[in-house]
Amino acid sequence: MKHSAPAESKRKFQGSAAPVAKQVSEADEASEEVFKPLSREEAAQWRARQPRFTVWRVVGTQAVLGVLSALIAWGLMGQEMAESVFYGALCVVVPSAVMAWGITSNLIARLFPGVPRASLASLLLWEGAKVLLVMAMLWSAPRWVPELNWLALLVGLVVALKAYWVEFFFRTRPRP
Repeated sequence: MKHSAPAESKRKFQGSAAPVAKQVSEADEASEEVFKPLSREEAAQWRARQPRFTVWRVVGTQAVLGVLSALIAWGLMGQEMAESVFYGALCVVVPSAVMAWGITSNLIARLFPGVPRASLASLLLWEGAKVLLVMAMLWSAPRWVPELNWLALLVGLVVALKAYWVEFFFRTRPRP
């Protein structure tokens, strides 16, 4: 009796697996039939409808948000707080600008033409430089801002970091 149980469960498993595999293959065939390559004109129209994202726009949005938050802090809490908020925003804007320059200059790709991994290496190199620059700027903050308020610096940093979301929201919303 003990020997027949595995055989019965094996048959049940095989019987239940076959319809699932058949359904999956039918779904694959249906999706293959729906795919239609775009013509050159259709692709150009599709590209024209898509929002344009540039890294420099994001850096500009970060700078604008940083200045606006510093002005608001100046109006509400005084110059010392505004300086801390502004320096916090600078801790995001300056490293982002350095990374944007490094990536858009294609320096690594020019040094190693035809090497697809050079783009990834460039991204990792400039991201590392960005992180090191942020750490150096935060470490030197007490030297540059005499009446430093770390909480206000953090507010400026967070506001500038949210520029990615602000830019994404305004670029992806439907146009009337």
